[in-house]
Amino acid sequence: MPTTLPYVPETAPFSIEQRAWLNGFLAGLYSENPADGSAQADAAPQQTLTILYGSQTGNAEGLAKQTRKAAEKAGYQAKSVEMAEYDPQQLADEQTVLIITSTYGEGDPPDNARSFYDFVLAEDAPKLDHLSFAVLALGDSNYADFCQTGKDFDARLEALGAHRIMDRVDCDVDYDEPYEAWLKEVLEQARDESAASDAASSVDDAEEEDDEPQYSKRNPFMAEVVDNRVLNGPGSAKETRHVAFSLEGSGLAYTPGDVLGVYPRNCPDAVAELIEAAGLQPSDPVEGKTLAEVLETERDITRLTLPLVQTLSERCENGSLSELCDDGETFAAYADGRQLIDLFADYQPKFASAEELVQSLKKLQPRLYSISSSPLASPGEVHLTVGRVRYDTHGRGRKGVCSDYLACCEVGSKVGVYLQANAHFKLPENPETPVIMIGPGTGIAPFRAFLHDRQQRGDSGRNWLFFGDQKSAADFLYEEELEGFRSEGVLSRLSLAFSRDTDQKVYVQHRMLDEAEELYRWLEDGAYLYVCGDASRMAKDVDAALHQLVAEQKGVDAEAAAAYVEGLKREKRYLRDVY
Repeated sequence: MPTTLPYVPETAPFSIEQRAWLNGFLAGLYSENPADGSAQADAAPQQTLTILYGSQTGNAEGLAKQTRKAAEKAGYQAKSVEMAEYDPQQLADEQTVLIITSTYGEGDPPDNARSFYDFVLAEDAPKLDHLSFAVLALGDSNYADFCQTGKDFDARLEALGAHRIMDRVDCDVDYDEPYEAWLKEVLEQARDESAASDAASSVDDAEEEDDEPQYSKRNPFMAEVVDNRVLNGPGSAKETRHVAFSLEGSGLAYTPGDVLGVYPRNCPDAVAELIEAAGLQPSDPVEGKTLAEVLETERDITRLTLPLVQTLSERCENGSLSELCDDGETFAAYADGRQLIDLFADYQPKFASAEELVQSLKKLQPRLYSISSSPLASPGEVHLTVGRVRYDTHGRGRKGVCSDYLACCEVGSKVGVYLQANAHFKLPENPETPVIMIGPGTGIAPFRAFLHDRQQRGDSGRNWLFFGDQKSAADFLYEEELEGFRSEGVLSRLSLAFSRDTDQKVYVQHRMLDEAEELYRWLEDGAYLYVCGDASRMAKDVDAALHQLVAEQKGVDAEAAAAYVEGLKREKRYLRDVY
């Protein structure tokens, strides 16, 4: 009689999934009717894998879900969990944990990773000698604190005794290829050698079977511009535009709170200036295109990063540029306010060919914008609220790559776009729930969408908007719409802060404190609090004001106020879309 379970060998003409099912079926038959009359045979337990993610805009969450699918196909018992939903005490029972996290602001963890981050980095965090781990960090190398949250998790888990199964991988904004390499290796390293080949092959299977829409980041939809107008009035120092695209024929769908990815084009004048500085010709061939065409549509020609400068230093005749790379502070001081054209003018790197120049530059990445429309109010369209970026530094005029491109797009032109869900910035499910929205400047974008959506759905919940900008006469974005919402009762309260209307600058955080009693009453009534806009200053000032008003209205100390605010976050009633 057989003493081992029957199985379908790897040489059998079946797919991995078919072989796994057949082996499970045979194991079930054998355990229910063992030929030798012995006790039920026990199948080998599945190896568990927990993927924890911290995500501000949805990228890390998407990769975590993709990782879970690949792990399950590789035979793991896998789960992906938002860090805010994970009890860190469960680490004591985990076998292998994968950390996938972004970084935002000045090296800060995403909002939904903060509590887990604080637990792991606390001085009294428990030892994790039993745990195996790997970290995938997402970031943007244009910032000094590139992938800092991932670096912090990686170092701290090692310090707590956990075993690193592979080196941390830091992904820049173009993360697809490094992620796929990380995924294959981490699934191989997380299990014994005998299963490594199945793990590697399953990654491709998961990718192929993923329910990706027809149009995505890899295959953007060419959307027609149907509206492009300036929102500011005469006398404004700003140019804020309302840009609307048609989604007809795309099959793309979104809900308020989601974001739109836009593929920009570099300014032709900036392209021509860079080509001249490089000593090349616009018509020089690069893989069937001209150099000018490639630089305008495919390469980042503005941002200065340390890796890029290190690459370019090899093409300088003297060693002065390499000296700039030796010290991080020296490089940061030079890069502040400068772009690639400044480096070319100052150091004259030389290129043997146009192709060599192109290969040294990073890919031109899409930009993400908060959607400012509701599909219920504007079916078949998606709207953006875009602030055109223009400024002068180091004797040169500068332009925001995507904002300037969009400002120049005429009605009828087409732009490559894709949708990205933002599950962490949604209206409450209960239509009676009150909502507080804080969004100065272009931060009003998602709240215009929220208000249109609640109006169309007939939600009875109260709505309160805090909006601010420079001048009320010139910078009151969507004034007619907002006043219409207020007159119709959709907008219960509208608190305004125009910083240049008075001698003393007034911002939205000041209005919060002015109306602290009522705002706290709304929170006690179960209101959701949303913040959208600048992460480095506005969001921090709003957060500080929130802590202050809670302490004052509740009559508690700073520690108790912080616990109250943390409770709002845990309940997902304090949500931020900041950048």
